[in-house]
Amino acid sequence: MTTDTHQTLPDGRPIPLLTGDERPMLESWLAFHRATLELKCAGLADEQLRLASAEPSEMTLLGLVQHLAEVERNWFQRVFGGLDVPALYAEGAGGYALAPERGLDEALAVWRREIARGQELCAGRSLEETGRIADGPMAGLEVSLRWILVHMIEEYARHNGHADILRERIDGVTGA
Repeated sequence: MTTDTHQTLPDGRPIPLLTGDERPMLESWLAFHRATLELKCAGLADEQLRLASAEPSEMTLLGLVQHLAEVERNWFQRVFGGLDVPALYAEGAGGYALAPERGLDEALAVWRREIARGQELCAGRSLEETGRIADGPMAGLEVSLRWILVHMIEEYARHNGHADILRERIDGVTGA
C-alpha cells in the first residue's frame, strides 16, 4: 500500500508515510501524533478536559495540549531557531497549570500557532542543520533538526499514551 500525506484514517488523522524519503516520513509521523492529541480531546466538556482522572497524577488533557504548545515553542523556536521567546504559560511549569478562563479552543489555537511557527522556521532547512539547547540538563549541546523531529515524535507518542489513559478514565473511549 502506498501512502501520501493526503490519505487519512476513518477518524480523520493523516496516515503516516510507509515509504519514501526521511524528512517527509518524519514530518508525517509528527503530523499523525499531533492529530492524535487533538482527537483525544475531541467531544469532551470543559470540566472533562480539566479532570485529572488517573490518580495520583494531576495531569489533564487540557494541560497536555498546553504542555505540547510549550514543547513546540521550545524545540523549534528556542533551540532550532535560536529565538529568545518567553514561556506561553507562565503560571505553571511546562504549561500544565490550568486557568479557569482558558478553555480548549484557546489552548488549541495557541498550540496550532506554535506548530505553524515551528514549520515556518524549519521550511527549507536541512535535517543536518543544528540548534543549541539553551537550558536544562543538556544546556549547551548542539542538536540537529533530525534529532529534534525524532524527539518530537517521541514526546507526542509518550504524551498520547497519557492522553489514552486520561480519556479512557473520563468516558471509556479507547483507541489509537
